[in-house]
Amino acid sequence: MEKTVAESRMEQIYQVRPEYLNGAGRLFGGKLMEWIDELAGLIGIRYAQRDVITASVDNLKFIRGAYLKDLIVLIGRVTYVGRTSMEVRVDTYIESIDGIRKPINRAYLTLVAIDDDGKPVEVPRLIVETEAEKAEWEAGIKRRKMRRQRQEEGF
Repeated sequence: MEKTVAESRMEQIYQVRPEYLNGAGRLFGGKLMEWIDELAGLIGIRYAQRDVITASVDNLKFIRGAYLKDLIVLIGRVTYVGRTSMEVRVDTYIESIDGIRKPINRAYLTLVAIDDDGKPVEVPRLIVETEAEKAEWEAGIKRRKMRRQRQEEGF
């Protein structure tokens, strides 16, 4: 079975509420990480048509803060797949009242599809169609090699 990158795309919107703020009046980084992991997991479940687990999170870089009542838009898609794993890119934006989106975060998560016993199972192949998707696939190969190297070196 094969699926396209476009078929994997999902978008989720949240509003920053008082209970999501830290002592500095900004969105808790952990809350944003929760939302990113949740969206990536949903993308993985939909893509693999199975349960998934998060194996790693890469490149979680906070570009700017988010504040009370800000609209937070998360957009994710599968960028690379191995045999049982998939890489999901999640871009996060603040959306202003006029619809302008400013990036606040980009993260890459590696998810593994599992069966009912928690054992890894194969995922569908990914069809990359555009030049941007091909570039993301190639970058995914590099990120996978870097993850393996960090694991071997104990990082």
